Amino acid sequence: MSDKDYWERHARNYDASLRWVLGRPLPRMLELTSEAVRGKRRVLEVAAGTGIVTSAIAWTSDSIVATDYAAAMVAALEQRVQRAGLKNVSCEQADIYALPYSAGEFDAVVAANVLHLVPDLPAALQALRNVMKPGGLLVAPTFCHDETRSSWLVSRVLAVSGFPGHRRFTVQSLRSALEDNGLHVARAEILSGLIPIGFVEGVFE
Repeated sequence: MSDKDYWERHARNYDASLRWVLGRPLPRMLELTSEAVRGKRRVLEVAAGTGIVTSAIAWTSDSIVATDYAAAMVAALEQRVQRAGLKNVSCEQADIYALPYSAGEFDAVVAANVLHLVPDLPAALQALRNVMKPGGLLVAPTFCHDETRSSWLVSRVLAVSGFPGHRRFTVQSLRSALEDNGLHVARAEILSGLIPIGFVEGVFE
């Protein structure tokens, strides 16, 4: 099964597994992400999934383009946006490596819980950088599978079940990976949970 096929098949179960199994750090992550993009005129969200982050950041930024590469995820995302009556969000199917947007189009990019999933991290980050304005903000909260012993064990169980992870971060290795790809990190902190989330934001140099 390809990575994309995995997410097409799991779209219907995504909310439940995220909220009830891995959900402890989510409220703080949503709060921090919403504050990070507050007042931004145009925001791109990649790997938006079913819109859990989208529905939070829509209240603090002017205009959001929320994308995912799995059609089933985009369908669920559209339903959430419509139910919430979010008029400032457009939902589109797009691949993180081939974003169909102009250079410098966005004031901020939100890439929540996706960087551990991409096969080619430098290429993904370069694609995000290309569509950001100079000095634009990258917000990248990311599950850190190697942060604790329990998260290490849970991650290995997920791998056996077919979860398509490509790397296991700690918050420090996440920060280092982003810095190695030209991000000037302004904030990095760990949000505790069964698998903790490393909250990182910054601007590309």
